[in-house]
Amino acid sequence: MRTFITSLVLSVAIITQAQTFRQIEPGVYLLAAGQEDVHTPLRYKEPVAKQLKDMPATDNPFAKEGVHIEVNARGCVVDIPLAADENIYGFGLQMGSFVQNNKKKRPLVNDHPLKDLGYTHAPQPFYISNKGYAVLINTARYTTFYIGTNRKNTDYTPSEDSQKAKLSTDELYRSSTQSSSKPRVQVDIPGAKGISVLVFAGPDMNTALRRYNLFAGGGSMPALWGLGMKFRLKTDSKQEDAYRIAHYLRNKHIPCDVIGLEPKWQTRAYSCSYVWNNEHFPNPNELIARTRAMGYKLNLWEHAFVHSSSPLHPLLKPKSGSHLVWNGLVPDFADSATQHIFAAYHDSCFVQKGIAAFKMDECDNSNITRGDLNWSFPELSAFPSGIDGEQMHQLFGLLYQKTLYGVFRKHGMRTCLDVRASGALASPYPVSIYSDTYDLEDYVRMVCNAGLTGLLWSPEVRESADEEDFFRRVQVAVLSAQTLFNGWYLRNPAWLQFDKQLNNEDKFLPTATKNEDVVRQLLNFRMSLVPYLYAQFARYRTDGTPPFKPLVLNYPKDKTAAAIDNQFLIGDELLVCPIVGKGNERMVYLPEGNWYNFNTNEKLEGGQSHKVHFALHEVPLFVREGTILPLAEPTDCITPQTTFVLNCRVYGKQPRSTSLFEDDGISYGFESGIYNKVWLSWNGRGSIKRTGRFKSVRYKVKSWTLIE
Repeated sequence: MRTFITSLVLSVAIITQAQTFRQIEPGVYLLAAGQEDVHTPLRYKEPVAKQLKDMPATDNPFAKEGVHIEVNARGCVVDIPLAADENIYGFGLQMGSFVQNNKKKRPLVNDHPLKDLGYTHAPQPFYISNKGYAVLINTARYTTFYIGTNRKNTDYTPSEDSQKAKLSTDELYRSSTQSSSKPRVQVDIPGAKGISVLVFAGPDMNTALRRYNLFAGGGSMPALWGLGMKFRLKTDSKQEDAYRIAHYLRNKHIPCDVIGLEPKWQTRAYSCSYVWNNEHFPNPNELIARTRAMGYKLNLWEHAFVHSSSPLHPLLKPKSGSHLVWNGLVPDFADSATQHIFAAYHDSCFVQKGIAAFKMDECDNSNITRGDLNWSFPELSAFPSGIDGEQMHQLFGLLYQKTLYGVFRKHGMRTCLDVRASGALASPYPVSIYSDTYDLEDYVRMVCNAGLTGLLWSPEVRESADEEDFFRRVQVAVLSAQTLFNGWYLRNPAWLQFDKQLNNEDKFLPTATKNEDVVRQLLNFRMSLVPYLYAQFARYRTDGTPPFKPLVLNYPKDKTAAAIDNQFLIGDELLVCPIVGKGNERMVYLPEGNWYNFNTNEKLEGGQSHKVHFALHEVPLFVREGTILPLAEPTDCITPQTTFVLNCRVYGKQPRSTSLFEDDGISYGFESGIYNKVWLSWNGRGSIKRTGRFKSVRYKVKSWTLIE
């Protein structure tokens, strides 16, 4: 009997012994136990960026108090120390929260991720701490994180308020603050027979994040034209509609670089045929040529579920999952041969004919918070590669973008893609995530969370109730990774008429002309910022520092900055503080140092909050003292021949030198050293110095203005 009981205990709980981290890259430590799954984020990631190998090694933050892995009959449990004064961030593109302490988080992919459960378009089993480290659980399984919310019976300490009466259900059931003397992050991975844990050491928060992004392959380097404006047409637009909008934008000098075609460009859309709809677009080659001559790139909407009429269908049927979506095949993107088939078709039919980018929709599972919106494949699905439906959901968006990104990469062409799902270790892909949700406060918070997890987020502009809401959204869009106007249900640009029915009847607002002027002004600002933005992406590519980030990343010891999710930084020099509600005023917190209001040049002292005012035509922006900000004279679009004429604004008498990144903007020649660093300096007067092997000149300085 005793032998039977002992065997039963061992079969139910196997506690791994002698668990020791090993350093696999400078400052990157791995701990593994059990038999790990075949299909994990690490398996599909890009090669480690060489810059990580040049970083100095640093100590493992858990060298003294270790991480512990338990493998049992349920799966795996990871137990990670957590300090009582520690803040945890991350878990992918979270919408409802920023600081994640005292929460139960399930970072699962979901197409409409409302509430604060952890569901998101881009889930990551990854978090980062203000103590200067980050943790990745290498799994594609549905995983739950308990961030200081629960304690074991061995850690029980009676709290002072344990007998205090609770006067509301919210007060009664809300997770309490960390009162245990030993708070932990506990990670539950059901079904896993083994797991590996990666720790990215700092010593500071920014360095830990840089290691994570460089381990993933480095930051993304988009095509230069991708930093302009993208305009998506109505879903049932025809070829003449594309010409109409293209001419309208150019005639009105409203900057735009990309025109996006929505579902009806295909013969079948739900599921997809990937075949031009000749009734709507009778001459695709002419469309590509004419729009290219006007300076536009074309972006095609699609999703990955393959209709029976598609030429891809017979090729992919033996390489697809057991279940259909909208009666279409689900390609097994975990299989490299499947990726090759899908990519080769897109290459020959679209990319080689001039299509510059794709929008990859519907790859983010169903709305798993509602039982009546179950459109995607079930978790019980089986795939030829051996991956199951649960793991495929978590990896599907990432593998989809990897597949299409590879088409452009093969030709040495840079691009800017759109996707509705992503995941861990995604930083190398020049892909912006979008959403059907539309809360502006969430949109701003998602910029902050994206910056901490190696993602790019696109707070697109669609409909609005009125001018105030519309232009507040435009202000955020021009200050984000991608400026996108999505008119998929509007015949005309939204600024001409906000009402959907009237817009589609060509009945415009009395203020339409004024609205055009404001849109033009805000988009011209976006175009003026392109050289600065491009330099931030070049930095992202080479050292892993995100171009868009929350204040806490630069100011981890600032207790006020720690929780701010309604402001964000672009690089180190620009602070964005959007107004998301009614009115023209808000309180803004400025970190240490002095900061200038971009619109008025008023200098304000940092380390405190200020009430500020921004009109609808202004940008909600502050500039750090000591900045040289190169602003380009706006252009309608960006071409390989575009030369940026710069007006440099110098904030303060002793500014820091700054550099711009100069290359062709469309190829990967920079990886072979074909680029320039253009240094801008000020010592009573401005100077410019160019170093590098790129033979052309993209930047010319026209003027310098000192702002004291």
